[in-house]
Amino acid sequence: MAGIYIHIPFCKKLCYYCDFYHVVSVNDNSAFIDALLKEASLRKDYLKSETISTIYLGGGTPSVFSIKDLGTILNHIRKLFKIAEDCEITIELNPDDVQSAYLKGLKYNQINRISLGIQSWRDSDLKMLNRRHDSAQGIIALNETLNAGFENVSIDLIYGIPGMSLKDWESNLDFSFSFDIKHMSAYHLTFEPGTVFGKMLEKGTISEIDENESAAQFNHLIEKAESAGFIQYEISNFGKLSYFSIHNSNYWKQVSYLGLGPSAHSFNGYSRQWNIRDLKGYVKFVNAGKPFFESEELDTKKRFNEYIITSLRTMWGIDLEYVEGMFEKEGYDYVVNLAEKFRNYGLMKLEKKSLVLTNQGKLISDNIISEFMMPGDE
Repeated sequence: MAGIYIHIPFCKKLCYYCDFYHVVSVNDNSAFIDALLKEASLRKDYLKSETISTIYLGGGTPSVFSIKDLGTILNHIRKLFKIAEDCEITIELNPDDVQSAYLKGLKYNQINRISLGIQSWRDSDLKMLNRRHDSAQGIIALNETLNAGFENVSIDLIYGIPGMSLKDWESNLDFSFSFDIKHMSAYHLTFEPGTVFGKMLEKGTISEIDENESAAQFNHLIEKAESAGFIQYEISNFGKLSYFSIHNSNYWKQVSYLGLGPSAHSFNGYSRQWNIRDLKGYVKFVNAGKPFFESEELDTKKRFNEYIITSLRTMWGIDLEYVEGMFEKEGYDYVVNLAEKFRNYGLMKLEKKSLVLTNQGKLISDNIISEFMMPGDE
């Protein structure tokens, strides 16, 4: 089994926190679609005839595309690849793009999973983030999506927003869980270099929230989600049983995937490729048959580090049997010996034959993961 990620880079408005490659444009996108279809044809052998179990339309804002355009893309993918009958097909939607007719069109194209970019139910937060919808539109969009018969609906939320109190965050969570959603992705606001927020942080016109408040909001997230019947299967992702994101879970489990579109990444277990982060360059090079991506071969240490980065964030953790089989005694001893101090501090625990982070460990997951990184050869 393998996955396909399709990056649609167009946005109508710039969100101040977003670090994903995007272009603010509502112009004709036919040149991009032609290049995307050509890239898919050029790279149809990358996954070695594996059956495609997931397709993910991300961005950017995929919902700026018409149903016709989405159908053109998906029909082309179906012609080139062997698609599983129960293939999970996800699309990210912005709330103000959601309309009844649009949702019917998504169903017609066999899209069966919706990821709705709510981010917050508070207008003050949405304004600060420079989102193009308000809370009222978010409510309408979620209700429309659920009423359209989509069983697998996820929403995105952001916490750690300046000015958001613990009580505000609790209210956001309570309201979210009052809907019949099956999945939620909740991300702590980050101030990435080059973003509007990143530049504001450098100038001192905005500040990150206090670490204690940040930890309190994260712990509240875990408690509220658990009480609502959700399982934290990855640090930022919560789902009810049978509703975990298969696409993202496969990514964390080292399943091969092909990324199409500018800035999209691909992985086949032993190498990684990434397309250029430039729409015009991408279209030009694909059409000219020139290289439009870079790649690197993953040696044993790089493959080990890839596994640690993706696995340690999940509920499945580091599978010691997998490590011993894939990276032999050296990798096994390295992991077990390093994990001992984190277990002693209550940051990590052994569950059956896997090492997983405790809730306390999840708070500093990036630091723990960095310590597990095996240094490469100089």
